[in-house]
Amino acid sequence: MTTWRSAALAAAAAAVLALTATGCGQDKGSAYAGGNGQPVGNAGSAQPADNGYGSGGGYGQAGGAPSSAKQAGQLAVSDSKDLGKVVTDSAGFTLYRFDKDTASPPRSNCEGDCAKAWPAVPADGAMAAAGTDQSALGSVTRADGTKQLTIGGWPMYRYAKDTNPGDTNGQNVGGTWHAAAPDGKKASAASAPAPAMPGLSVRKDAKLGDVIVDARGMTVYRFKKDSAWPMTSACTGACLQKWPVVAPVDKANTKGIALKGFVTFDRPDGVKQQSITCWPVYTFSGDTKPGDSNGQGVGGTWYAVSPEGKLIGAPK
Repeated sequence: MTTWRSAALAAAAAAVLALTATGCGQDKGSAYAGGNGQPVGNAGSAQPADNGYGSGGGYGQAGGAPSSAKQAGQLAVSDSKDLGKVVTDSAGFTLYRFDKDTASPPRSNCEGDCAKAWPAVPADGAMAAAGTDQSALGSVTRADGTKQLTIGGWPMYRYAKDTNPGDTNGQNVGGTWHAAAPDGKKASAASAPAPAMPGLSVRKDAKLGDVIVDARGMTVYRFKKDSAWPMTSACTGACLQKWPVVAPVDKANTKGIALKGFVTFDRPDGVKQQSITCWPVYTFSGDTKPGDSNGQGVGGTWYAVSPEGKLIGAPK
């Protein structure tokens, strides 16, 4: 005869089995091939179907403009075959500059209906993209008293008709709006990139051997104070300015690296971070060009990552 105690034990065993099967996170159902891993900190609330950037509007039209309060987070640099290097926010949405603004001194001339179609990017919480200069970021006070992000002195905006990450529908609108380059200048096809590397791949380093690098050829690192299960990152706040997170990468956009435990997770700050064998991974702001490994061994806690996801050169 099955008692309530034996039924409870059976249910608990099933739960443990399910947890074991998923490894370091839920490996299905993510927008990325790597799956959506264990969230860090409190689980986030359900996201609205709307992406928050609006679907209507346009310069001079009020409908559907995105919220200007959405922070940019850690900026990123994407490579466009038409525009070269383009700066985006942490969600992958293109940032723009306006020819009628000024950079010296910084001044925004987009107000009213213009600001509904081209929401200003808040300065609060913005961090420079990996490999770029944090000092290029600044702010300008708008007419309503809010602080707007500037890059190279130029005020930054999003465009309401960019409804998906990577969209550049605002490019050359009215002949005055342009996607921004990482230094705040106009993105230009003259700086179009060479054929892209995989999102994550392997480089043979003369000192370290095989190391994982990102799409720009920059060395990828792990932090010994992090944990793989439960998946947590101990690098927060000012730490992230020195050690930017590696953004999510599709499994199909990798070469030569271990894909077990290759999942993404939501950090408490809302940024999605890639993990390898369930360990969060980062780049180092002190690496200024492909091939640098200046982060190796920093503080006895930061080490380059092998293709198997292990720490390279860390003491046992």
